[in-house]
This record gives sequence, C-alpha cells and structure tokens, in this order.
Amino acid sequence: MTFSSPHPPRRSVLRTGVGLTTAAGLATLALPSPASASGSGSASARAAVDGPRTHPTSANGWPMEPKADESGAIWTRQVPGSSVSVALRIGEAATVLVHVIRRYHYEIDTLAHGEVIGFRPADRTLKGYATNHASGTAVAIRPTWYPAGARGGLFPHQLATVRDILKECQGVVAWAGDFRRPNESHFQIDVPPSDARLKRLADRIRGWEDMPGQGAGTLALGA
Repeated sequence: MTFSSPHPPRRSVLRTGVGLTTAAGLATLALPSPASASGSGSASARAAVDGPRTHPTSANGWPMEPKADESGAIWTRQVPGSSVSVALRIGEAATVLVHVIRRYHYEIDTLAHGEVIGFRPADRTLKGYATNHASGTAVAIRPTWYPAGARGGLFPHQLATVRDILKECQGVVAWAGDFRRPNESHFQIDVPPSDARLKRLADRIRGWEDMPGQGAGTLALGA
C-alpha cells in the first residue's frame, strides 16, 4: 500500500539535511536518565536501583564494552537487504535489533549507510538509557531527523508500524518515543540478559528467516 504524505514540504526539509554522518548522529545522544522512561517497571528503571555491579553495565543491565570489532562481544554487521552496517552485541540482542531495523527499512522508509548508530563507547556524554549504546543493545535510527525532546516526527502510518514492531517484540524492545522526554530515533533491548523472553523472541525471528512469507518486509494478507 502506498501512503501519500499530507505534508510533502516537511519530508523535503527533512531529507535536505540527510548528509548524515556518524559524528553528527552521535552528537544528539546525550540523553536523560532512566527516570525519564515511562513506567516504573522498565528494565532501565530496574537496573538503576540494582546497586553497584562487578562490571560496569548499561541502564538496561547489560555489560558495557570499551570497543567494537576487537575481542569483545560487539561486532559490526550488515543489515540484510540494506546498505546499513551497525555494531551490536552478538547473539539474541543483535538478532532482535537487526529485525527492528529491517522492518523499519522495509515498512517505514528506506535506510541508507550511516543512518543507523549502534555501539558507542561509554563517555561523559552517555547518560541514562543512552548508556545502552555502550553495551551494544540500542540503536538510533536517523537521530538527526528526530531530535531528543520532540514528538510528532513520524507520519501516522509510520507510527502505526512502530507500534506493530513493539507489539511483535512483546516487551523485549522499548522505543524512546514513549519516554517522558521522547527520542523517536531510539530503540533498545529493554530486558536484562537473563530474561527468557529475549531468547524466545530471537528464536522466533530466526525461524521466520527460514520460512518464505515470514519475517521483516512481509506484506500482510490483503495489503
């Protein structure tokens, strides 16, 4: 189904500045504390009250890494069907987040190289749920298009797709567009490593990849 935008000039303005570089995207990610997330039961809020840990962890309870593509758990991979490469935590977290990116690419808008940011090393600019980038368990999709603190950056049909992605992920993924101070570019794994829902979801996604007519980019019947 083709959707026509009620505000074509707005899309034109957005695309004018899309010479998106990693550096430009990263500049937008000094984000608020976990208290800004909606719902006191979120993984971010739980992690914040767990107390000191042996190893530094991100707000959602995952171990942070100093670098990607070396000897750690975070590696860059190509998102199938796109020109996007993104550094994520290997295993279930990467399986789920790549699925989110692919659905965005196929069903919301075509993504280009440099428009998705995954891993970032921890530094003073990473605060609250933005620390999830340092564990490779969060992505920012077009962060310069959707500045932190602003709502309404998505058209209605795009927002409906985001809602469907979140429903499909069954609480494993959170979207910062729902946080008290929104950031519509930010998606994160919202459960700790031990949560069985993450493995179940990752196994389902892997199963879809092996079945024709399933997985990201599949049109619903009657569409």
